[in-house]
Amino acid sequence: MNKIPSFTIDHDKLLRGVYVSRQDAVGGEVVTTFDLRMKEPNREPALGQGAIHTIEHLAATFLRNHPVWADRIVYFGPMGCLTGCYLLVRGDYSSADLLPLLKETFRFIAEFEGEVPGAAARDCGNYLLHDLPMARWEAARYLHEVLEQATDANLNYPA
Repeated sequence: MNKIPSFTIDHDKLLRGVYVSRQDAVGGEVVTTFDLRMKEPNREPALGQGAIHTIEHLAATFLRNHPVWADRIVYFGPMGCLTGCYLLVRGDYSSADLLPLLKETFRFIAEFEGEVPGAAARDCGNYLLHDLPMARWEAARYLHEVLEQATDANLNYPA
């Protein structure tokens, strides 16, 4: 089998950032997949399962209700390696194009108080696996250290 493109990225050099992972033609439109890398792969602890699950619930809810972007959001969810998330957006966008939306999203998570949307047995297949305090901490760290400090180095995959 051929190696898929995401396994050809040198994870030894990959920084926390926002990267265009791929762009696909779907039904005459472009879908852009973003790699929201919250942790340096293999160099720092992965995201906790409860934290990333809560981030997923909060971000997906926020993005799918966003007044400008809602109809362009295809998917938001965690990476299997637990070092970040994927965001799929209908349209041809760069990492820089998404920065304002991602800052809004991660600020929403960092400041969120109350019941996590969809964190009930009826709504979620593992509703007990949530950690709002750690989700808030991880979101704030990503917001302040990565999104608000974005440079070419963490907006473009390393060569």
